[in-house]
Amino acid sequence: MKTRADFLRAQRGFRRSTPGLTLEACLTPDHVRLEGAFRVGFTASRKVGGAVERNRAKRRLRAAAYAILPLSAREGHDYVLIARTATISRPFAELSRDLNTALAAIHAAFGKEGPTGAEDAPP
Repeated sequence: MKTRADFLRAQRGFRRSTPGLTLEACLTPDHVRLEGAFRVGFTASRKVGGAVERNRAKRRLRAAAYAILPLSAREGHDYVLIARTATISRPFAELSRDLNTALAAIHAAFGKEGPTGAEDAPP
């Protein structure tokens, strides 16, 4: 995911926070959906720290996502991983566990409340 509109759409979807990260998710809009694929984006605000800290936090989020999302993500979904101040110092095993926990909670929420975020996408 690269465009601001994609990140804003995910923001209107489901959100789960854990000590190491925040995960937002929504359905991928039909006009960009690919068979068997999911999309992922990463972000870190200035609250995390300076540029060096933000880049390190995003690298750690990418590493966790590349280890976990191919096994656990659902096709046709967009995921945004948001760094928190603890993302930098949290042990990688705990950061990975945080991502698994957030994914499970979001997938459960999709099952209960139904999908959101893709209905108002531009054609």
